[in-house]
Amino acid sequence: MTRTLERPDTRPRGDAEPMLSGEKSGTETFLVKLFAIVPLLALIAAVPFAWGWGLGWVDIGLAVSFYFLTGLGVTIGFHRYFTHGAFKAKRGLRIALAVAGSMAMQGPVIGWVADHRRHHAYADRDGDPHSPWRFGTTPAALAKGFWFAHMGWLFQREQTNAKRFAPDLLADTDIQRVNRLFPVLSALTLLAPAVLGGLITMSWWGALTAFFWASLVRVAALHHVTWSVNSLCHMIGDRPYAARDKSANFWPLAIASMGESWHNSHHADPTGARHGVRRGQLDMSARLIWLFEKLGWVSQVRWPKPQRLARKLNPGR
Repeated sequence: MTRTLERPDTRPRGDAEPMLSGEKSGTETFLVKLFAIVPLLALIAAVPFAWGWGLGWVDIGLAVSFYFLTGLGVTIGFHRYFTHGAFKAKRGLRIALAVAGSMAMQGPVIGWVADHRRHHAYADRDGDPHSPWRFGTTPAALAKGFWFAHMGWLFQREQTNAKRFAPDLLADTDIQRVNRLFPVLSALTLLAPAVLGGLITMSWWGALTAFFWASLVRVAALHHVTWSVNSLCHMIGDRPYAARDKSANFWPLAIASMGESWHNSHHADPTGARHGVRRGQLDMSARLIWLFEKLGWVSQVRWPKPQRLARKLNPGR
C-alpha cells in the first residue's frame, strides 16, 4: 500500500517553538546547490581524468588526509558530540571538532545539528527532513524517496528551527563564531589542498591536480557517503535491534563512513559513542573517541552497555 507522508503541523503549541523557521534565502539555496553539484561534477569527471594521467601520490595522500580529517569532524563532532552528547569535550577540542566538521562543506554546524535532531525526533515519520519512505512504498515511490533522502531534500526551501532543536548551540558563543565562519572554512577546505599540493610539488600543475582530487573530488565523495547514511541506511541492510524507524546496518560503508553506517545500532542507542557495537564492526570514530578519552581530552563517554542493547534485540537475534 502506498503511503505519502503528510506535511506536519509546524505551528507552536503553548510555549513550544515551531518545527520550521521559515525558508532559506535565495542566496542560501543557490549556494547549497553549488556546493552539492560542482563537487559531484568533479566526481563524475574523476575516472576519465585519472585514466593514465592527472593523479599522483601527493594527490592521493592529500585527498585521503582531508577526507578523514573533515569526515571525522562530522562523525565525531557534528554527529556524536554536538547532536547527541555522547561525551563531554574540553573547549579546545570542542572548537576543533566544529571547525573540522564545517570543512566538510555539509552546512554550518548549528543548522546541521538542528536537522539531525529533527531527523531523530521524527525518523521515517511526518516531520523527518530526509526519509526515503516519504512518498510511499511502491518501487516508483521508493526511487523518488531515495533521491529525496540522498540529496533532493537539500534543495528544499524549508529551514529547521534551531531555536527548537539546537538552543544549546545558539547559546554557545564559541560555536556561534564557528557557525558564522562557515563561508571562510569552506574556502579554506578547497584552497588548502591546492596550496599544499603546489608547495610539495613546487608546481602549478601540482596545485591544480590537488585542487581537483583533494578538494572537489574529496568533498563530493564525503558528501555522498554521508548522504548514503540518510538514504541507503534507511532502506537496505541488517536490522538486529528494535527501533521506531527503518534504520539499518549497512556494512559496505563502515570504513568510508567511519562507523556511521551501523545505523540501526545507532538508532537503537542514539547517545552511544560507539555505533559498531558487535564484534568485527569497524568504527573508526569510536576508536578515536577512545583515544581522546585516554588523553584526557574528553570525559563522561557514553559507551554502549551490553545489557541495554540486549533488551533491544529483535526476536531471534
